[in-house]
Amino acid sequence: MSGLIKPHGGTLVNRVAQPDAVEALKKEAAGLKRIDLSAKQSCDVEMIGIGAFSPLHGFMGQADFDSVIANMTLASGEIWPIPITLSVAEGKAKEGDRVALYAPNGVLQAIMTVEEVYPHDRAKEATIFFNKPADDDGQHPGAEAVKKEGPVCLAGPIEVVTVCVDPQGPEAFLDERLTPAQTRAAFEAKGWKTVAAFQTRNPIHRAHEYLCKCAQEITDGLLIHPLVGETKPGDIPAETRMKCYKVLIDNYFNADRTLLSVMPAAMRYAGPREAILHSIVRKNYGVTHFIVGRDHAGVGSYYGTYDAQNIFDGLDKDNLGIEPLKFEHSAWCKTCEGMTSGKTCPHGGDHKIFLSGTKVRDLLAAGERPPMEFSRPEVADILIGWAKNAK
Repeated sequence: MSGLIKPHGGTLVNRVAQPDAVEALKKEAAGLKRIDLSAKQSCDVEMIGIGAFSPLHGFMGQADFDSVIANMTLASGEIWPIPITLSVAEGKAKEGDRVALYAPNGVLQAIMTVEEVYPHDRAKEATIFFNKPADDDGQHPGAEAVKKEGPVCLAGPIEVVTVCVDPQGPEAFLDERLTPAQTRAAFEAKGWKTVAAFQTRNPIHRAHEYLCKCAQEITDGLLIHPLVGETKPGDIPAETRMKCYKVLIDNYFNADRTLLSVMPAAMRYAGPREAILHSIVRKNYGVTHFIVGRDHAGVGSYYGTYDAQNIFDGLDKDNLGIEPLKFEHSAWCKTCEGMTSGKTCPHGGDHKIFLSGTKVRDLLAAGERPPMEFSRPEVADILIGWAKNAK
């Protein structure tokens, strides 16, 4: 690991119990108070356990909660943009308790030592999703999810018993579910010292492919790292997206310079702040360069087109430790006959092929392929099959 970028905070955390301790923890759990996790909390347990949320060892206490919201740093000073909390109903536990954390499917996921119990200021946390209070119109999915969470937060370190809580499920992706320690080992084995990562919760279309390949030109390798944790209703299922990524890599990417792995995080839809979180997480996975596209982790019209890029300009680069790669809106130019952006193409919008998400979905539902300048045909065929079954 010595030749790779250091994890956030300097040390890669591992909160996964050793095999010889698992049975003892399971027996202990039978006599502990039970906490039933939400889907987002379950994702967070996995991310903490495998070190993707380094330097966190567990769910945040109040000092970290307040500092993250006010300053986008942990109380210890490391950049951190979004609270990672375990909110519950009142009376679930007290300081000093050991509690058993169960995933939504009823599987024992972890045991937590409760070091702190504090009020969950949901209104304060909801402010992280907006540029100004007037934006809080009651429609933002991330903010509304926070407002519905429990009024109390439990803080403390966790010991993970079951990393992937649905190992038999179609969206577990065990072969591609590499931990930060495993991606770092893969990068070292491949001889990659510089690695670019592409975050996505959608299929990769031609503009995304263009960004990935631009990043490959300046680094040793590319990690295509789709998010497969909880997303909002209406997003294309992870299983379908994975099929799209694989067929695209098989046909259009250099396999020696490309690695596909999944990130089991939940989406917050927090726009600029989430772009920072996604970059820190990739740093923990061993990535040195992180692709930040237009409206990264955005939803609706809450964020400006390049807010998620501009937020990096005010950060301490040494503290962040990973290089953001900022790309403008890209599209196929009919005159240039290739993918371009405003930096490379002199032609106006009437020369470009732009398709809205709604238009693409309408074409897919009708069994029609989007133009090849927008989507590779192999990807379109997979999406057409999904759209037909989703009717």
